[in-house]
Amino acid sequence: MRIIKLNAIDSTNSYLKQLSVDETLADNTIVVANYQTKGRGQMGTTWVSDDSKNLMFSVLKDVSWLQADKSFYISISVSLALIKALEQFYIPKLSIKWPNDILSENTKICGVLIENVIKQNQLNSTIIGIGLNVNQTNFSNLPKASSLRLISGQVFSLDEVMLAIIQNIEYYFTLLKDEKYQELKDVYQNLLFRKDKPSTFTNAEGLMFSGFIKSVSNSGSLQVLLEDDIIKEFDLKEISLLY
Repeated sequence: MRIIKLNAIDSTNSYLKQLSVDETLADNTIVVANYQTKGRGQMGTTWVSDDSKNLMFSVLKDVSWLQADKSFYISISVSLALIKALEQFYIPKLSIKWPNDILSENTKICGVLIENVIKQNQLNSTIIGIGLNVNQTNFSNLPKASSLRLISGQVFSLDEVMLAIIQNIEYYFTLLKDEKYQELKDVYQNLLFRKDKPSTFTNAEGLMFSGFIKSVSNSGSLQVLLEDDIIKEFDLKEISLLY
């Protein structure tokens, strides 16, 4: 395991992606930063974090053995690794807000950005960017955000939490490599936030509608039970779940 520690960087994912272009990187190469000036989230969102209070790191994993149509299982494996790691620190009421935000009860504590590197139409590697709120206590204008410290009252070692996450990513990637697809998917689906509960969504046009989250497809689309007992699939650009 190679760990590159930086004081400040625009984005650990961007840095690691460029580094992988410049040199051949070993599996489990990690870039961690005290502060990100342009932290990135899903769908072009930004990740805001106080300096040296939270975990912001990216991991490069070799996934050349994984079929491209199974790429969503990377997201599943990372989500489960985060849940398992946070359980080790007694963080309660954990769930996954599709596709891979980690919540404690109704508050977001962790976001994930996964960027796959494809060469010659095959998966080559994946860069997993993780932003975890650890010791930050002020989230002005972010009413749905929280941190491990706010939830537990404890101050955490960033290195200790990161090591637990890395170890669990390694464990779940071993299951993925062993093709435990259904096992991974079943656990993931059982942890989905608001699964089987009446929920409100917005579509790409901003219109609100109601439905029940039932499952995810193998490609990662969210399967929602609508009126008239119709199950419809939505991808990430088509739907947002309101809290």
